[in-house]
Amino acid sequence: MSTSRRAVLGAAVAGAAVGLAGVTPAHAASWQQKWAPSASGDGLGAFETVEDDRADSHPAGHPHIFATGDNWRFNMHTVDRDTSTDRQRQEVTGLRTGSSGYLKWNEGQTWRVTYSMYIPSSLKATTTFTHIMQMKQPGTGTSPIVVQSLRRVNGKQTIELKLAIDDILVGRTDLDPLHDKWTDVDFQIKVGNGSAGSVRWILKSGGSTVIDASKTGVDTFLADRVRPKWGIYRSLGDTSGSLQDTYLLLTNLRGYQLV
Repeated sequence: MSTSRRAVLGAAVAGAAVGLAGVTPAHAASWQQKWAPSASGDGLGAFETVEDDRADSHPAGHPHIFATGDNWRFNMHTVDRDTSTDRQRQEVTGLRTGSSGYLKWNEGQTWRVTYSMYIPSSLKATTTFTHIMQMKQPGTGTSPIVVQSLRRVNGKQTIELKLAIDDILVGRTDLDPLHDKWTDVDFQIKVGNGSAGSVRWILKSGGSTVIDASKTGVDTFLADRVRPKWGIYRSLGDTSGSLQDTYLLLTNLRGYQLV
């Protein structure tokens, strides 16, 4: 990752707290960094769990998820299958802070993650789901709360953020201009049940803001806690012919709490 990209993200966080709309704490709240892993130093130990070909469908492709230099890489092959064989999954979850510790995003709290992602042109939007970030309640079979997805809309490749509980579109923009380059992501969430939640989603490319979208008064909590996931999770039901061997790169992951 370039020094300039780190500077852009660092400056955004170091400045005045960019709180979610509707967040009006009684004191001067600010973002406090809680998580700053390094791919070269922490490797996969940066995450709470790693879901690398959990069905053992493609041993020849192992590992599908690994650290390389300053990046975390997620490989996906067309032969890969999840335990539900109509889909594919290579994902990591959570924000680990030590050998036995990880951050818990609880109801009423406001959290933020920033990072950069490299989406190659081989990772295409599909007619069914292709998620590259999710917010979920931990546990087998739990539904997603928030999804950042690559979706074809009227034949056009887009990247979008949706609140999955109530199928609310937060924002959507063209994917083509983001292919084969680094894109900076700033995602913020107030964990709230019913109408007590908020989200904000910012994408920047080349120092310019591509999209800055938010929703307030929304449901961002199911039960227990919210846990982030990153990687490639996609359906095999695509009808556009977009599925091919591909990968996703992430770098400079940071986690902050508004306190």
